[in-house]
Amino acid sequence: MSFEYAPRGFVGVLTPQSNSTVEPEFGILLPKGMSLLTARLVSKQATLESRLLAYFDQLTQSAAQFAEAPLRSLGVACTGSSYLVGCDREDVLFDELRQQTGTHVTSSALSVVDALRALNAQRIGLVSPYPDSLLQHSIAYWQSRGFLVEAVAKVVLSEADRTRSAQSNPIYAVGSNSVIDAIDKLRDSSLDAIVLLGTGMPSLKSILHVPSLNGAPVFSCTLALAWRCVSAMQGSDLSADSLRDWIAGAHWRSRFGDCFGVS
Repeated sequence: MSFEYAPRGFVGVLTPQSNSTVEPEFGILLPKGMSLLTARLVSKQATLESRLLAYFDQLTQSAAQFAEAPLRSLGVACTGSSYLVGCDREDVLFDELRQQTGTHVTSSALSVVDALRALNAQRIGLVSPYPDSLLQHSIAYWQSRGFLVEAVAKVVLSEADRTRSAQSNPIYAVGSNSVIDAIDKLRDSSLDAIVLLGTGMPSLKSILHVPSLNGAPVFSCTLALAWRCVSAMQGSDLSADSLRDWIAGAHWRSRFGDCFGVS
């Protein structure tokens, strides 16, 4: 079935309530002919970790917001929740969601796992905007999925970032220059891949600027999620070559330039 604004299909994305990054990045990343429909993960819990757990506890209800929208793939763009619920519960939950919705459903964390496996990456580096507690949960999650976390670079907010963070969650205030600086901290590490953590942290400019470091591909949770959702819609293999094309910006580099006036 073809639709006026999505002749190649709709991608649904669930994103945390304050996240201001996923939708703009997906708008750039999706190939021509695909369109994005979004809904919000919402919680009134007071702390970050309790909100992240609530998001996954309520996933069935959140996915129901799409009702009869003709989604061909659904992505949950909240990596932090996966860290806290753990891989066993995550696997069960997403199997149930696929059965209930009758479509491909995945998380940003599961998409990173698929990306790392496509790259045959074992030794990974993390670029993290997270507070220490969530970072430790993140490291434990990747290790439970069979990867070796060999290096971690924390993102340090610039003065401009700190000014923005006074008005929002610090993760959403991170600027690309701060991310690029953090990637450079991993220059002396021997790695198979580098993952930019957090769907709220802007990543596309950083990936275009540093698509690889010492041969290690650099990609983000959001790019991995978009790649995985589109691959499912196209019925294409999860190949390293496909992912490397995405990282290189083969189909989205010019769109990024059009949006932000850069080449």
